[in-house]
Amino acid sequence: MDGSSLPEIRSTCPYCGVGCGVLLRGDGHGGLTVRGDTDHPANKGRLCSKGSALGETVGRAGRLTTPLVNGAPSDWNSALDLVASTLTRTIAEHGPDSVAFYVSGQLLTEDYYVANKLMKGFIGSANIDTNSRLCMASTVAGHKRAFGTDTVPGTYEDLDEADLVVLVGSNLAWCHPVLHQRLLAARKARPQMKLVVIDPRRTASCDGADLHLALKPGSDVALFNGLLAQIAAQGAIDGDFAPHLDGLEAALASARADDTAQTGLDPASLGAFFDLWIGTKKVVTVFSQGVNQSSSGTDKVNAILNCHLVTGRIGKPGCGPFSVTGQPNAMGGREVGGLANMLACHLDLENPAHRDAVKQFWSAPAMPEQAGLKAVDLFRAVAQKRIKALWIIHTNPAVTLPDASAVRTAIEGCDFVVVSDVTGATDTARLADVLLPATAWAEKSGTVTNSDRTISRQRAALAPPGATRPDWDTLAEVGRRMGWAGAFDYRSPAQIFREYAALSGIAGAFGRDFDISGLSEISDTDYEGMPPQRWPVSATKTGGRFFADGQFFHADKKARLIAVRNSAPKHAPDAERPFLLNTGRLRDQWHTMTRTALSPRLSAHRPEPFAELHPADAAALGIGQSDLVALSNELGQVIVRAQITDAVAQGQIFVPMHWTGETAPTARIDTLVRAVTDPVSGQPESKASTVSISRFAARWYGFAISTDGFRPKAEYWAVAKTASGTRAELAGMSDPADWESWARDLFGLPHASLQSVSDETRGLHRLAFEQDGRLLAALFISREPVAVMRDYLSSLPGTDAPEALSGRTPPNRPDPGPIICSCFGVGMNTILAAIETDGLSDVDAIGAALKAGTNCGSCRPEIAALLARASAREAAE
Repeated sequence: MDGSSLPEIRSTCPYCGVGCGVLLRGDGHGGLTVRGDTDHPANKGRLCSKGSALGETVGRAGRLTTPLVNGAPSDWNSALDLVASTLTRTIAEHGPDSVAFYVSGQLLTEDYYVANKLMKGFIGSANIDTNSRLCMASTVAGHKRAFGTDTVPGTYEDLDEADLVVLVGSNLAWCHPVLHQRLLAARKARPQMKLVVIDPRRTASCDGADLHLALKPGSDVALFNGLLAQIAAQGAIDGDFAPHLDGLEAALASARADDTAQTGLDPASLGAFFDLWIGTKKVVTVFSQGVNQSSSGTDKVNAILNCHLVTGRIGKPGCGPFSVTGQPNAMGGREVGGLANMLACHLDLENPAHRDAVKQFWSAPAMPEQAGLKAVDLFRAVAQKRIKALWIIHTNPAVTLPDASAVRTAIEGCDFVVVSDVTGATDTARLADVLLPATAWAEKSGTVTNSDRTISRQRAALAPPGATRPDWDTLAEVGRRMGWAGAFDYRSPAQIFREYAALSGIAGAFGRDFDISGLSEISDTDYEGMPPQRWPVSATKTGGRFFADGQFFHADKKARLIAVRNSAPKHAPDAERPFLLNTGRLRDQWHTMTRTALSPRLSAHRPEPFAELHPADAAALGIGQSDLVALSNELGQVIVRAQITDAVAQGQIFVPMHWTGETAPTARIDTLVRAVTDPVSGQPESKASTVSISRFAARWYGFAISTDGFRPKAEYWAVAKTASGTRAELAGMSDPADWESWARDLFGLPHASLQSVSDETRGLHRLAFEQDGRLLAALFISREPVAVMRDYLSSLPGTDAPEALSGRTPPNRPDPGPIICSCFGVGMNTILAAIETDGLSDVDAIGAALKAGTNCGSCRPEIAALLARASAREAAE
């Protein structure tokens, strides 16, 4: 069938918590075209580089399409019987707490609901937690302490209406690009609008900011306590709102006792920030992982909330604290009780009345009375053999949890491990006893909730391959086979949604915030066509903001101001481990790259793992640009490429979190992250481990290209997909006996014809393999990091490339250089040439000429940096 004749289907992007609407059209052959939905309120047609490339990530290559039991193909009936009988036997022999589920913000709300119901209501344990514990649990805890519920007060419209936006621990430009572009559009429309970025690292979000506060890591509480004290000192406490608050004097006393010197910021910068915040009525404070991922993350959240509460800047247009979430359905998971310490619909697990109400609603045989194990403790229990059976769904904890190597060992040693995923090629899936094939994003139907409480439909646009099935269906079938047929007699996601909406009405009767009971009788037809809508949806309130009326969800209807004091990261740098390690995301990659690594253009921007370190630190350690470096502590070692930049402060290192055993085994950065958690939220401290760093002195370095995928055998390697096949960086500690044999084995080309150049004295070897005049693969080896034109070479596999061994572009073929704009594939050299030859002098002019920076805009800071570099070079000449 011609894809142009297929209908366009409205759905939701599966990446960050912005929740962008997308329009999908299948091509009739398993492919997909994707464009932004101009009618969706979250993005109004905009997509980031990842969303724009979604069509490149839906191929069936590498998909898990049939159940596997102990590595061998099985059928669903046998696999589900094994899962159900093993869970039943384990519970009978060791009790319900010997079983655990670890789930994901990649699940749809309906999937999440069934998993939560099965574990908490029928297995009778609260040992279900989610990878959202790693990204927003501190916000949940801070909200509950302050408001009485996990309520997001504001909406995205507040970014349009604010006069000051403060980004705290949020690289919005890279992690939530569509929101960042919305913010920039608001600033362009109202030039008086101010932007402040609070982040130890200079990020793309700092481009154009009015103020960047590069505070010391972990000192956010000291900063916002200083602001709170100044609010009081300047008489800016809202006297009309203050009666709706409890704990004011204690919070102020704690704030006054704290010391802003801990931030490392100069008094002038502090004063400028305090005056700007206090003097601007419409303030939105956006915060994300730099706040949450901390051993004091909950206190950081409450320090921010305190400032908004005492000034009454909450729940009003253009005002409020705003947490932006990292996953497409992190909010949906919070709503259904996906965390180990929650019940569905924002009800409290340890509240007997709430617990009994949910038990009766579900007709549940057994409900836990205490919170279950949070993520880090859950995997400790696996290691200690207290968890005997573990079901992991759409997440990769063997890479993403702190002390990742210990987690991998724990999973490997667990008696029974089930993994539900779209592929068996992840670090975690390779450890499973039972692998269950799940439908992927474009094949699933259900709902997700974004960061501003908007519920959107995700709709299937592609037929699921093989024997894959939706997660809600798999979970429900296990529930039925465990003896609870009536409770899990689901036949569609609409049926699950109606039940969930009805349960939320009970929560509403308890006076909770989450109530979508107005949708409890939605028909299948209306569910299928349901437009995006912001909760609550009830007889008493629909959408809107919370708390402008001073009514909160504690029993006395008051908000709680929390007295907090600054607490430094648990581990301070010392002589043995003098560097503080910060981890985070890249612009074009997502989690552990099971989806984004399938897209050549997303892999082109940063194809290799790296560590940012300050020039002074690099000089002191004898590390040069592009050297390989080893980062180490007592947990292990990571090897990545050095990227020397003053974007990080001295003594600090930044490393992205995305690489795995599948893409770069030595770059699994959570290997070095200690399992230190916030005592309130249980969220790990992922941005403040201590490490040493040294140059990794390899015997040889390599660069390889091939039409096919390959898995190198070397002490260091990193692979990335290209439009022509695969590229890889390599390094080894000893030379092979014969480079030709080694290369043939690497590429799996025992009989291809070979062209080669070698210089044994210099340790230089270049080998190109051909067949029928087509380049199949090439390998470049040197004693130093290989100096070749990588982006040009990566385009050659599959072509007639007689000059490949030169490693350089022919004179008649321009080299676009490293990709800057992933949306349109525009390289650095193309941009520099346009600046020089066409006299382009600003980012908009480059966009008009080359389209670079005109879609998601995430590359605009890099384009601006190229312009500045070109201008400086011209001035020097």
